[in-house]
Amino acid sequence: MIHLLKTYCVLAIFSLLACKQDEKANNTPLPTEIQWNPATMDDEFKAYWYTGKAELNSYSLKQSRYGEIRDGEVVLIFVTEPFSLSKQVKLDNPDAAGADKVSVMKLNNIRKFNTGIYDYSIVSSTFTPINSQKHPYTLKLNTSIQEWCGHTFTQLNLKESNYHFQEFSYFEAEGDTEKDMPIALLEDELMTRIRIHKGQLPLGETNMIFSTLYSRFDHKDLEATKAEISKTETDSTTNYTVQYLNYNRTVTINVEKQFPYKILAWTENNGDGLITEAQLKKSINEPYWEQKKRTDESKRDTLQLIK
Repeated sequence: MIHLLKTYCVLAIFSLLACKQDEKANNTPLPTEIQWNPATMDDEFKAYWYTGKAELNSYSLKQSRYGEIRDGEVVLIFVTEPFSLSKQVKLDNPDAAGADKVSVMKLNNIRKFNTGIYDYSIVSSTFTPINSQKHPYTLKLNTSIQEWCGHTFTQLNLKESNYHFQEFSYFEAEGDTEKDMPIALLEDELMTRIRIHKGQLPLGETNMIFSTLYSRFDHKDLEATKAEISKTETDSTTNYTVQYLNYNRTVTINVEKQFPYKILAWTENNGDGLITEAQLKKSINEPYWEQKKRTDESKRDTLQLIK
């Protein structure tokens, strides 16, 4: 009987400790939130971003890959959408969603280039809430890479106190991966933040999760790491530099200084002597999802897209 009582006491103590640990984990505070500028839902912002059109931007691309520079192109598609907080997908019936509805700035980043005989096609989608005071973190990010060797898919979903990471790859060393990551600023969200926050980014040292494309191209595990953001200005542009402190990677982004703060150019330097560069060719605003007819193909000429 005494032995059983001792056993019960030990179990009770372990159970109490486990509960305390769970309580501590559940009460772990989120990382210090970046102090974003006040919400930009003014008349100018609404008149541009809530008129049933997307902003379509085409860029000439010089892509560093396999020790050489490749010619290609990028299309950045910025558009606002009603988004589900719980499901983290675009809402089919936003009027019925109630508190589950949040307005996001979506960026579809489409990059294409050739390497020798075969081509690459890369799509990244970023979903960043417009109201950063109420929803300070990007809700979702995913990237798919297709090329003749195979394809990979990476996704981050915001949970209560972390990003849930999933990756599917044809490489044996990577395979199918799933883990939780600490919340940090995403390199992939910098452009949506610029558009939402009047061309501004937080300056100084910050925790940042480097881009999903860099992670895959250099076969580096995606993680939050230290980065320094700085800026210079001209009469017409704001020029940001993102310098990673623990990786040989530097990113620059040149931004129009006036509304709507378009992305004019960017570079990516991974320390191999070759720099990826993108330069804006053309920008138009169109409801592209309605433009499916052959007669709509003229819009591709307007955007100066490669056939």
